[in-house]
Amino acid sequence: MPAVAQTYRFTVEEYHKLAEVGILEEDDRVELLDGEIIIMSPIGYRHAKAVRRLNKSFIRQSKDRYEVDVQDPVVIGEYSEPEPDLLLLDPAVDGYEGLPEARHTYLVVEVADSTLRYDRGRKLRAYARAGIAELWIVNLRENLVEVYREPAAEAYLSQRVASGNEIVAPAAFPDVRITVARIVE
Repeated sequence: MPAVAQTYRFTVEEYHKLAEVGILEEDDRVELLDGEIIIMSPIGYRHAKAVRRLNKSFIRQSKDRYEVDVQDPVVIGEYSEPEPDLLLLDPAVDGYEGLPEARHTYLVVEVADSTLRYDRGRKLRAYARAGIAELWIVNLRENLVEVYREPAAEAYLSQRVASGNEIVAPAAFPDVRITVARIVE
């Protein structure tokens, strides 16, 4: 019987050790997903603008009910530490030793143009598996926001697509509203 090729799955701890010893550097655009080190795409101007607008809107409306993290890591299991474009986190995370985890997360936002397939596929499944309550994919190709809620296994039971002048709001904070056109214009 021929030997089957195997790959090595890095744990979050091993991933951090790669950085500690200088194999990965702070400016490397990588993330860990399902034990694999994924090279992230460069950020284009529309992507940066969408993240900036979301960040500004979420901070302005926070009333200290949540923390906003932009392009920072979140640990979502032993083998995954993605770096989503934006996170709304429990404010208690500020006093927590270590990186935020899935249990601290109200909302994950991924802004996607060239990464749309990856964000809708592997990343969405990883977030659902980790129990992330809500995921938004800001789809810059079609100028819309895909809202995913109710994680179950490797999928979300509730999905909604919003565009144009429709309003999106996190389930945890329904008064924190933003118009889709404002995000994607």
